[in-house]
Amino acid sequence: MYLSAGHVAGAASGVADRRALRRIAPNVVALGTVSLVTDVSAEMVTAILPLYLVAGLGLSPLAFGFLDGLYGGAGALVRLAGGHLADRRSRHKLVAGAGYALSALVKPVFLMVSTVPAIGAALVADRVGKGVRTAPRDALISLSSPPDAQGRAFGVHRAMDTAGALLGPLAAFAVLSASHQQYDPVFAVSFCFAALGVVILALFVRDRAGAAGASIRATLAVLRRPAFARVCGGALLLGAATVSDAFVYLLLQRTTGMPIRYFPLLPVGSAAVYLLLAVPLGVVADRVGRRAVFLAGHAVLLACYGLLLSPLDGAVLVAGCLALHGAFYAATDGVLMAIAAPMLPEGTRAGGLAVLQTGQAFAGFVGSLAFGAAWTWWGPHTALLAGAAALAAAGAGAVALLGRAGAAA
Repeated sequence: MYLSAGHVAGAASGVADRRALRRIAPNVVALGTVSLVTDVSAEMVTAILPLYLVAGLGLSPLAFGFLDGLYGGAGALVRLAGGHLADRRSRHKLVAGAGYALSALVKPVFLMVSTVPAIGAALVADRVGKGVRTAPRDALISLSSPPDAQGRAFGVHRAMDTAGALLGPLAAFAVLSASHQQYDPVFAVSFCFAALGVVILALFVRDRAGAAGASIRATLAVLRRPAFARVCGGALLLGAATVSDAFVYLLLQRTTGMPIRYFPLLPVGSAAVYLLLAVPLGVVADRVGRRAVFLAGHAVLLACYGLLLSPLDGAVLVAGCLALHGAFYAATDGVLMAIAAPMLPEGTRAGGLAVLQTGQAFAGFVGSLAFGAAWTWWGPHTALLAGAAALAAAGAGAVALLGRAGAAA
């Protein structure tokens, strides 16, 4: 009888999960499709960039750390502008579309430049496009979803986005192989995918009408909300102590002696795990608490650093690190937006999320530059030890901040 009841409960839970997934708004699915196609484009470039800059152009880890941080942080200030403009005019789709279009138009530039300053300028323009679109897009996801399904909605979007991140490196690997390791065809194919993403956005994404006219003061006033301010503080602490993806992959390649031609495939492992876990962890976050899942994700990342520091080698090390790396993103990326978005009024939601994302971008820039400097001065092993210690300390601070944020909310 007990076993039968358990089966009935499990069946009921499965039905509830399917019903919950059917509640995902068509707008979320459309935005997920745009992100999927666009991420194929972006990850084709991202997958070859570390190898191109370090092995191809001979940059030092410090110089690469600067460019990598610039790549992640270049769109920081325009995030605020994009978020505020979307709220001001209540035109989230238009502002997001402008950002997608700018990133698409930059891709052919990589075909025409070969110097580090020129490549850096192109990277900045690409990230400006990403910075403009991210907050309005996330605001549209949040505004299109009920409050109790925020984690689920962001999980579905991030899963589709990550499908693009999974396909992008594979596409880069295929194009590199077919073109005998030439980089120009990768940039050309990347442009085609980016342009397709803009077309899908224009045809299938619907704007979410709402109150317009939010001022800059109203946008920045979100930081006076105690719960939201503590969430921002915790995210900044953890972001500054996080080693960037590119450095994780470079560490894996150097530790295992992996042939350079397989380097673009490393992000595929992380993306595959992220794709599998994004929706389940979004559902779990809605049920058991989004803060707990977010903090647990950073504990998983700390375990990834531990594996990199361990005596393990070969396929076991690669598989373990990529699995933990993907699980970290599944537990943190969309979940953080699901934590923050319901704390913000509809009229300042895009701007408020932009404030949070801007802080994250600056924190990531600082973290990437610091790790690159530590690698240059101390070597990769000592630098990673310092990074792990910093993440553990930041985690302790974030537990205190996010716990108080929950109480204030």
